[in-house]
Amino acid sequence: MKKLINEIPVVVRQALEGLVALHPQLALLEGETTVVRADIEAFRQSGKVAIVTGGGAGHEPAHAGYVGRGMLTAAVSGDVFASPSTDAVYAAVKAVAGPAGVLVIVKNYTGDRLNFGLAAEMARADGIPVEVVVVDDDAALGSAEHTAGRRGIAGTVLVHKIAGAAADAGLPLDAVAAAARRAIASVASMGVALSACTVPAAGKANFTLADNEMELGLGIHGEPGVRRAEMAPARAIVVQLLDTLIADRGIMPGQPVALLVNNLGATPVMEQTIIAGEALSELASRGIPVERAYCGTFLTAIDMAGISLSLLAADPETLAALDAGTEAPAWPSQGGAIAPAPRRIAVAANAQSDHAGTGPAMPDRVLNLLKAACEALIAAEPELTEMDRLVGDGDIGHSLAGGASALLAELDAWRGKPVDAVLQAVGRTLRRSVGGTSGPLYAAFAIAAGQQVTKGAADAGAFQRGFAAGTEAITRLGGASAGDRTMVDALLPAAASLAQHPRDLQAAARAARAGAEATSAMAPRRGRSSYLGARAMGHPDPGAVAVAMLLEAIAAGRS
Repeated sequence: MKKLINEIPVVVRQALEGLVALHPQLALLEGETTVVRADIEAFRQSGKVAIVTGGGAGHEPAHAGYVGRGMLTAAVSGDVFASPSTDAVYAAVKAVAGPAGVLVIVKNYTGDRLNFGLAAEMARADGIPVEVVVVDDDAALGSAEHTAGRRGIAGTVLVHKIAGAAADAGLPLDAVAAAARRAIASVASMGVALSACTVPAAGKANFTLADNEMELGLGIHGEPGVRRAEMAPARAIVVQLLDTLIADRGIMPGQPVALLVNNLGATPVMEQTIIAGEALSELASRGIPVERAYCGTFLTAIDMAGISLSLLAADPETLAALDAGTEAPAWPSQGGAIAPAPRRIAVAANAQSDHAGTGPAMPDRVLNLLKAACEALIAAEPELTEMDRLVGDGDIGHSLAGGASALLAELDAWRGKPVDAVLQAVGRTLRRSVGGTSGPLYAAFAIAAGQQVTKGAADAGAFQRGFAAGTEAITRLGGASAGDRTMVDALLPAAASLAQHPRDLQAAARAARAGAEATSAMAPRRGRSSYLGARAMGHPDPGAVAVAMLLEAIAAGRS
């Protein structure tokens, strides 16, 4: 793998620092990988609605490139292809919120919905008016009944522009949210790839294509598409994409549209403009007038060779919003002013208070077991990364190892503290340090386990009660059931084993391992593997395997 980077752990931060250095209208929140408007103090007094969005890195120039007057107020970035943590999103909402409230725009991925949704709930509890809209413009998936839902892809940029224009015009929060929802209902997108991308932490492509193959209907996280086909000329590819988009939104002859031709990362400008020309020609031949057309790099999958097309039904109000002025650097026609120095804005400390705890002290032997489990996850990072590369986006090993390292750094400070206080602290640490879907799920497990343990005696059944409560919290928050091919397929058998034999951690670990291995034969119905369908079968779910590894390390330390 050849990448123009320094160290993998600082890729995202250094990329954002470079962006902010180039554009004087942008700033970084201190201690966060979040870009905000540099005039945020004045903005909060303007009486205008703030717009917060974000997601995993690797989609540059999205999302930070669309921060600026007329578009976004803040963009929160996670690690590559991993949702930012709940705390990072919450900090961004708190930093930009004024009396008019905040619109949160979320792409329809499980991790983003969990982290942005929970942050919105936390902000509402603080009295901040918040609306959440979810973009699901991926027409390749149709109605997507048998997956985790239609994904949010390049059409999200058009939603950002339209919502940003409404907010900049001074409309109230409900009207800004309504404008965003109208755009979401009017836009459809579909992509085609000629190569996979390479996640820095994985070091290799998530899939391979022969010289005569292309992947149709893929997402933006390096996962394969819905169909592999023989390579075709640009004209034929454009026809296939437009057929899907026009049918998806029921676009009729004579109905004006806006067209977005998006480079997925490594497509030469020559090929982009060929595709744009073919799309304009094909739409004209169908009697569909193109009122606005944009071609360039808007939302990528790192270095993937390929393009996506988006069509947006464009009435006069929509066209006015697209034409409205903006200072966002990645929107077409932005100038090239250079900031004298990178700017940073201090962010207030997270208002979520520490929990003092009321239960018995956490035994040192339990903390030692936690240490062993963390060390096992760190050692397993390459194995989990490779497993996730085959069925997902290759980030789980890096994410879980990062969370384990964060726990180890704080573990000694928890000695002698109450069990529920320690588990609350574990939840906060995981929420902050583990991106994507895993962070909020493991955090929910720890918090629920702590609450349950305090309800009973500190006996041999405490671990079983806490484990059962944590498992139930994960199924409730994540929505997965047995057989969906997720971490739940390892948790539920282990919980059942502990219910019968509370002291036998070895049996629980064996049950978890058996459950994880069984996912190899399951058709995925949740998470990113759900987009692969049968291609994921034959490989175990890495989230379930990670659960088995954790229990095996705990059981080995207990014996």
